[in-house]
Amino acid sequence: MTLTREADLAEAFDHAAPVYDRLVGLDPGHRHHLRRSARRLRLPDGGAGRHLLDIGCGTGASTAALLRAAPFARITAVDASAGMLEQAAAKRWPAGVSFVRTPVERLAAAEVTGPFDAVFAGYLFRNVADPDAVLAAVHSVLRPGGKLAVHEYSLSGSAMHRAVWSAVCRSVIIPAGTVTGDSDLYRYLHRSVLEFDTAPAFAARLAGAGFKGTRVLPVPGWQTGIVHTFLGRRAEPGRGCREAEGR
Repeated sequence: MTLTREADLAEAFDHAAPVYDRLVGLDPGHRHHLRRSARRLRLPDGGAGRHLLDIGCGTGASTAALLRAAPFARITAVDASAGMLEQAAAKRWPAGVSFVRTPVERLAAAEVTGPFDAVFAGYLFRNVADPDAVLAAVHSVLRPGGKLAVHEYSLSGSAMHRAVWSAVCRSVIIPAGTVTGDSDLYRYLHRSVLEFDTAPAFAARLAGAGFKGTRVLPVPGWQTGIVHTFLGRRAEPGRGCREAEGR
């Protein structure tokens, strides 16, 4: 089966949910890199007094990374997959963490209450039909000055990094998914990364959506040039004019 529709993808994630943590755990850098991207938000005072949004939270790995970076923040985590959320909610969380089932495109309809001081998105944007619409939704729920960190498979544009990604998928990721009966999902993962924006293109997409101060930072190890952290913020009123005058 080729995963082409939103419903197909949600069903595939539901099916993979019970073993998803074990599969991604085969990559020792998976959780470490999520934590690195969450720390790059640089939230002061451990996030005290701040409300954070984790979009595409899956089984909660990105939520845990955000909580580690901001242990005193209130966190709302959302995902479209009931199976993934079931796995996430079964884990132990402090009282300030809550989970909501909704596609990120429908945040407003789900009454996910903002504004938020920061938004974190781990491995999400390749999986949405309209990244620009999602970025617009995220921009609208951020307070002025609020930060966005996107942790994503987004190739550098180098032929070498593209080849490394394909080699790892064919030799490790897809075979591991085949053992659990989830080969379609991991073939989709391989294809989705190849088809998604390169890192420079996604950074430009962020800027086009109105995010200021956009930055692209790599992760270490074999995923250098394959996974990046993208940072941006919603402009504060009047700041754009002051920045322009200071040039």
